[in-house]
Amino acid sequence: MTTRRTEGKGTALVTGASTGIGFELTQVLALNGHPLVIVARTSERLRTLATELERKYGIGVSVYAKDLSEPGAADELWRELSHSGTTVDLLVNNAGVGIYGELASESTEALQRMQTLNMVALTTLTRLALAGMLERKAGRILNLASVVSYQPGGPRMTAYYATKAYVLSFSKGLARELKGTGVTVTALCPGPTSTAFEERSGAGETILYKYKLFPTAKAVAVAGYRGMMRGRRVVLPGLMTKILAFAGELPPRTIALEVN
Repeated sequence: MTTRRTEGKGTALVTGASTGIGFELTQVLALNGHPLVIVARTSERLRTLATELERKYGIGVSVYAKDLSEPGAADELWRELSHSGTTVDLLVNNAGVGIYGELASESTEALQRMQTLNMVALTTLTRLALAGMLERKAGRILNLASVVSYQPGGPRMTAYYATKAYVLSFSKGLARELKGTGVTVTALCPGPTSTAFEERSGAGETILYKYKLFPTAKAVAVAGYRGMMRGRRVVLPGLMTKILAFAGELPPRTIALEVN
């Protein structure tokens, strides 16, 4: 299925689009006139969302039900997009998952799926989108990192913190690499936000998630969109998020390990 292109507005591909920050990002993008390609695991939710977006904002929406935590799923998605003739002008790598608990008790399959989704799929889609963006000398990439990217580590969420540190490092390095090409990369680093992710991962048990001192998912999406369109390298939405990011980089970093 090929999206209808709105005059002067690039088509945006959003992964993890059916819930949380991803859902709110589809609303912000649609409000600003961007045709959408929305991706998530559940086709029913995606179809419902697509119908609502088309009716409310008058934009074209294409639906791709994919579980990007499966090996090769990102490549498969891109092949289908290419076959349909879809041009991706804005890439929003929002899909992600977390696991809460001691590493020794975690399922190796769950760990591998988290790493595939949080890092491999994000890197693969970025690489595949870059060719067209560089050829057109224009493009925007928004990668969902987290404020925990700035922390030295997270006991009981060890692997998750590490995946988000990867996203931030990857985004910053690529942004510098692409300087002057017309393509920008932005890392969106929200603090704890009330979404389905909190429930699924068990992160609600951590100190960071217990205190609701952070922007809503909608506010995070708005900040992320604005930052991406302005070509900012990092977006830290909200004062408390900025404070946590700053504190995470202060020595001695061993203290931060004790308060997560």
